[in-house]
Amino acid sequence: MTADLVDQVAQTITTLRAIGDDTQHVEVKACAGGLAKTLVESASAFANGTGGLLILGISQEHGFVTVPGFSAPKIANDLGQMLADQLEPPLRCPVEVVPFEGALVVACEIPPLPPIDRPCYVKSRGAYGGSFIRGYDGDRKLSAYEVDRLRENRSQPRFDEEIVEMAPHEALNDELVATLLTRLKRTKPRLMSQGDEVALERLHVIGTGADGRKHPTICGLMALGDYPQQFFPRLNVAFAVYPGIDKNAVATGHKRLADSQSIDGTIAQMVQDTVRAVAKNMRVGGIIEGALRRDLPDYPLEAVREAVTNALMHRDYSPISRGTPVQVDMFADRLEITNPGGLFGTVTVSDLGHAGVTSSRNAQLSRLLEDVSLDGDGFISGGLVAENRGTGYATIVSQLHAALLPDPVAQDWPSRFRLTMQHRLLTELEGANQPVAGTREAILAAFARGVSLSASDLMAQSGLSRTTVMRYLNELLDDGKIVATEKKYSPRRRYRLT
Repeated sequence: MTADLVDQVAQTITTLRAIGDDTQHVEVKACAGGLAKTLVESASAFANGTGGLLILGISQEHGFVTVPGFSAPKIANDLGQMLADQLEPPLRCPVEVVPFEGALVVACEIPPLPPIDRPCYVKSRGAYGGSFIRGYDGDRKLSAYEVDRLRENRSQPRFDEEIVEMAPHEALNDELVATLLTRLKRTKPRLMSQGDEVALERLHVIGTGADGRKHPTICGLMALGDYPQQFFPRLNVAFAVYPGIDKNAVATGHKRLADSQSIDGTIAQMVQDTVRAVAKNMRVGGIIEGALRRDLPDYPLEAVREAVTNALMHRDYSPISRGTPVQVDMFADRLEITNPGGLFGTVTVSDLGHAGVTSSRNAQLSRLLEDVSLDGDGFISGGLVAENRGTGYATIVSQLHAALLPDPVAQDWPSRFRLTMQHRLLTELEGANQPVAGTREAILAAFARGVSLSASDLMAQSGLSRTTVMRYLNELLDDGKIVATEKKYSPRRRYRLT
């Protein structure tokens, strides 16, 4: 037992008392009469997600207090056995007896399993009936689709190589194919040594179907097709602009989408058209540097390009997901890009942005896009669709930093991956010719756009310390200018104008 763990348990319970509930990363159980039956599900959920902390001997029902008569040594032993014997793969995590408020409790920190070892499931129920993932404060059983995606991390999926027998060879765009072959003759002569058709087969652009004829593959259609959505209507981008900070107003019929498009074409064409749609619906502010004005967009378009490219290139192309598009949603305070299928292979969220860390769900498609041209226009530069060197996420981060924006937020689930870019909250203020009286007024001006903000949002946009931001927020709360959306110590606490 370490002093750090003792402090962690004390601080965690203090936070839970303020919130009044468990959280996504903490599960508390009384276990007065023995281990709770649902503990094994929570352990599975933590291992399949981002990890979590089990604290036993604490009663949530009575306000997160210690449980009289709780047998900490016995429960600690039982918990260790449960983790090792009832789960596959077994979890061998340190289980500690920790002093807390004059009593003893049991604490166990469960780390996330490496992607290649997931799912962690309850042995007696099997992988498809006993695999769980953590929600905000509860455990949810993984669907068969999610279990399949996790198991794919152990081998290389080949859905992008699948031959599309309903598509004739003529479904490929002759001009795009010719441009590709011209480039390959110059850059990869060995690949082209047996002629054009063999090269296209080597690249898995085409293959021989059961009828003995040549047909495009999925990666061939998505990279070089004349109109891929003729065969797969939802392998596209669903673009939407919402009037507020969530989808509720539109879902209830009170407001309409500000813009909505189904963006079709090859991956290169969809990337270009999606970037245009984002550019059309965002604003450009600026700051004065010396005698010159420097434009600062809501979202740097090169970062948007990289994010959309990654979403289309690394999305899940398995049969069950072909009815699900990549979603690009613009809200008043953020841009979300969501694709079916979580991160693949050994890559985790913490790995993103590290040089050379890459793993391709769609290996043939990723390789093909290295040689497919992306036409430049007024919104994005040209070049190739993808470098496939593990630098895409780092490019997104550097572009956001250059635009004085915070890092993107990456969220990974077995069934989907989402990248969120925060809106430039002070853009309009910076672009105006009117001076701002002070920090308090600048913060109010940010709220005036109709968005809710967290303290972290304001810190990222202003460069101010947490102490300074909280001082101004507390003043505005006391003056009745803003209201909080959650309790004081809630991690989801945000603020908005009254």
